Amino acid sequence: MSLLSASVFILMLIALSAVVSSSELALASARKIKLQILAKDGDIRALEVLNMQEHPGSFITVVQVALNAVAILAGVIGESAISPYLLTMVGHETLASVLSFIIVTSVFVLFADLMPKRLAMSNSEPIALKMVRPMMTLIFVLKPIIWVFDGAADALFKLLGISTIRQDDMTSEDIYAMMDAGAEAGVLKQQEHHLIENIFEMQERTVTSVMTTREQIVYFDSSASNETVVDTMIESPHHKFLVCLEDDLEQIMGYVESRQYLALVLKKKQLSLTDQILLRPALFIPDTLSLFEVLETFKSTGSDFAVIVNEYALVVGVITLKDVMSIVMGELVTVEEQLIVQRNDNSWLIDGMTPIEDVIRALGIVNLPNSQNYETISGFMMYMLRKIPKKTDIIEHGNYRFEILATDHLKIIQLLVTKLENPLS
Repeated sequence: MSLLSASVFILMLIALSAVVSSSELALASARKIKLQILAKDGDIRALEVLNMQEHPGSFITVVQVALNAVAILAGVIGESAISPYLLTMVGHETLASVLSFIIVTSVFVLFADLMPKRLAMSNSEPIALKMVRPMMTLIFVLKPIIWVFDGAADALFKLLGISTIRQDDMTSEDIYAMMDAGAEAGVLKQQEHHLIENIFEMQERTVTSVMTTREQIVYFDSSASNETVVDTMIESPHHKFLVCLEDDLEQIMGYVESRQYLALVLKKKQLSLTDQILLRPALFIPDTLSLFEVLETFKSTGSDFAVIVNEYALVVGVITLKDVMSIVMGELVTVEEQLIVQRNDNSWLIDGMTPIEDVIRALGIVNLPNSQNYETISGFMMYMLRKIPKKTDIIEHGNYRFEILATDHLKIIQLLVTKLENPLS
């Protein structure tokens, strides 16, 4: 075979190998979500690509058979056509063979493999849509060969106990990664990024992380006078107040709304907290619910206020629909500013009852040990100290120092968190 005819034939093989190589990478790396959008818009080829991704055995077999056959054929032709000319130039048969191998291999690596695959990586969906039907035709033509090799591969995988089923389940981590990439690319605004992040956070945060704690609950004894009730409502401008029997928070009879109560007082009506027109039944929920489950409970019951009880049937707090939605909409900025005060670039004053998720977000801490065991920064300190915390107690974790500044009996009032330049742990 002359050098010219061999060169033309090798160029044809390079073109064929480039098409197969780019098709392989494009069909394998085409994004499932993008393909689903294209299929929804009516592009049938997108469905064909998705189907090929779900059953890649035949496609992979065709690609490997084609690429290996082309590479071997090109090597044989290149060796026989180029070696004689190189032998004349260098005068050494072994050296001529080595040089012909290097030349043919280099040309194939560059033009038949490297460049096509880089092109396919940057244009995976368009190339996949254009090449899916030619590849389906090639699969049909080479069906007997595919049956032999694919069957042998399946038998070996089964013998070794290895699953070849592609797992395309979308996880929350995948969505977080997509959001981060979208924010970096400018597709998502910062507010949109935080909103989506907060929605996923609702499934992880329990109701106790945002509730009004037991010691902060303002409630009435069922026999309280009108004057006492009005004065308390003025001093504590909440919308809803629990009504308890014998001033016992474990004997909740229901709740009253301040707006309705004060409106009736202005009309100079004689009132009792136990009047059916005022007293409404309270919704009780366990303290193990996530915020997402609380939101679903509010939706199904039509309520927007609930009493939280623990496994011993003791009241530990209350929560409102506004508390839950403030997490979603990011309306707790003002609350966080009161609970977490940044003094400078490396230190923060933090209220002891600050939810641990807010501390992690404000300080940019990556991991806290066994964070499922506590809800607040006080709980974190107690967990790490393995005792009841007291003033001046200090722990260091990662590159942060946590120091207790003030306590009230057994309760942590305030901490100083300092970022260390040279962390010890």
